[in-house]
Amino acid sequence: MSETDVDLLAETENYMVWASEVEGETLFHLELAGVSLHLVSEEWDELLALMRLALD
Repeated sequence: MSETDVDLLAETENYMVWASEVEGETLFHLELAGVSLHLVSEEWDELLALMRLALD
């Protein structure tokens, strides 16, 4: 079993976003209280676009 490098992108008291690389692909992990999301780059980009639309 190999060790995975983790890049912590943001953290608050209740939430965390971090990235890791698996088989050459970046995965984004969102820990939102009791919910965990694991997204590949394309899904991450779409989620960010959705959040930007929600802010407008």
